[in-house]
Amino acid sequence: MDIKLVDVTLHIDEKLDHAKLQEVADKIREQDCVVSVVFHDEKPHLMIVQYNPDKAKSAEILQHVRNQGIHAELIGL
Repeated sequence: MDIKLVDVTLHIDEKLDHAKLQEVADKIREQDCVVSVVFHDEKPHLMIVQYNPDKAKSAEILQHVRNQGIHAELIGL
């Protein structure tokens, strides 16, 4: 069985410390469609989410972040 995976990059407007970024990432990982979430302390405004597009749309992932009170937007590569 092949599972489609895509990446979406989120730009987070706030300057979050490592603990808060980890909390946001952990909440994103709770979604069934999400495979991984990556962020780096050197670039705290960027977060890459790998997910199955058959289970969710990128806008749903973004909304999940915004529901945490974080201001963010999707950026294209």
